Amino acid sequence: MNITLNGQSKTLANSDTVGTLIIELGYENKRIAVELNGDIVPKSQHASTPIQEGDTIEIVVAVGGG
Repeated sequence: MNITLNGQSKTLANSDTVGTLIIELGYENKRIAVELNGDIVPKSQHASTPIQEGDTIEIVVAVGGG
């Protein structure tokens, strides 16, 4: 399946939900925000939100500091 991830084309082998994509990308247990086709996906819905061919996904990692 082909998607656009953070502005770049990406082919997914095994990810069919936002939750599995997060694991595949190594973002599990990190503070992130996910946007799917312009809509924020709450963390509680990552595992149940499907990814489809042609979707646009933006993932932002929260960075702490001072």
